Amino acid sequence: MDSFKNIHIGGFIEKRVSEDRIEMSRICNFLKCNEDEVKKMYRSESLNSLVLLKWSKLLEYDFFRIYSHHLILYAPATRAKRNIRTSLPQFRKNVYTVEIIDFMLELMRTGKKTAVEIQNDYHIPKTTLYKWIGKYKK
Repeated sequence: MDSFKNIHIGGFIEKRVSEDRIEMSRICNFLKCNEDEVKKMYRSESLNSLVLLKWSKLLEYDFFRIYSHHLILYAPATRAKRNIRTSLPQFRKNVYTVEIIDFMLELMRTGKKTAVEIQNDYHIPKTTLYKWIGKYKK
């Protein structure tokens, strides 16, 4: 899970390109840039969101989810409900991937955190946590 703590998005992209064996010419055509600009993106810790969206489409991988995982793990939302009106989209519930679930269950299995600590620290509902325990027992 440390890969979600310090995000170097260019490194993630380069790794995915390598795994998928995508040719540089295809990348340059899709992104409308040259090879030097692509290599510069690989070295970049962050990228413009429109550029990241293009990479996500090209590589068929949701790079934005890396940031969502970071928020779930390292900047949990406050428990207090605030009555602030917003025109921004409202999300009905958190998206917990298998990696997040495994991380939480591993914390409990190793004794690093109790179920109550996970509920408090990460604001995971008690029923959700116990459903995971029942479903993902090893």
